[in-house]
Amino acid sequence: MSAKHVLISGVVQGVGYRAWLRSRAEALGLSGWVRNRLDGRVEALIAGDIAAVEELIRACRTGPSAARVDRIEEHLDTDPITPGFEQYPTV
Repeated sequence: MSAKHVLISGVVQGVGYRAWLRSRAEALGLSGWVRNRLDGRVEALIAGDIAAVEELIRACRTGPSAARVDRIEEHLDTDPITPGFEQYPTV
């Protein structure tokens, strides 16, 4: 199992990015959460099988069709994760 904390920059708010990411994560059987940040980025914690986590992060580099991803920062995370994938309010 692997967990990564990611921050996604670009045109990623108001384009359905969070719903897209949640849907992709659920399809891959991943756990974690996604939320918008007040600074315009999308933040997510993605956990599960290492190959599935990496597959989702690769997909995040493109995102949904209306998005424009400029940068993704990713870091390993060790916080415990509850099963399921949630969409949280903006922070």
